[in-house]
Amino acid sequence: MGEETQISRRRFHAMAVWAIGGFISAGMAIPALAYIIGPALQSSKTQEWMRIGSTSKVELGVPTLFKVTVEQQTGWITNEQELSVYVLTDNGRDYTAMSNICTHLSCRVRWVTEHDQFFCPCHNGVFDKEGQVVSGPPPRPLDRYEVKVEGEQLFIKVG
Repeated sequence: MGEETQISRRRFHAMAVWAIGGFISAGMAIPALAYIIGPALQSSKTQEWMRIGSTSKVELGVPTLFKVTVEQQTGWITNEQELSVYVLTDNGRDYTAMSNICTHLSCRVRWVTEHDQFFCPCHNGVFDKEGQVVSGPPPRPLDRYEVKVEGEQLFIKVG
């Protein structure tokens, strides 16, 4: 007949301890890896529509400043930042949304009603009411956001 291999009691207990230890380790390692690696695998470039305010606040022909808080998630870190947007309309139907960040060195621009222009105080950058560069060092016009109107509410696409 065939040879029977017997496992000693000591060897059996050693194998059982190793097997139980392996199951416990895997049970702890799999969720830990999912926690660490999972956020890195998620796309952080999702774009979403954000409500910025009512269309009734926008004066015809005058850029109106709206401020909203944006929550950004990068991996497992969540940051909140304030986003300021100038909205302009000449007819009450078509809206343009522009960033208030200068394209030169990212300073905040402000609307100067007396001159009908945006002014950047850092290096005297000047933009017209459409956001086009008039003078100074800014290399390009103010950045724009895609805008949509639902009911009486203005939305911009962020992300």
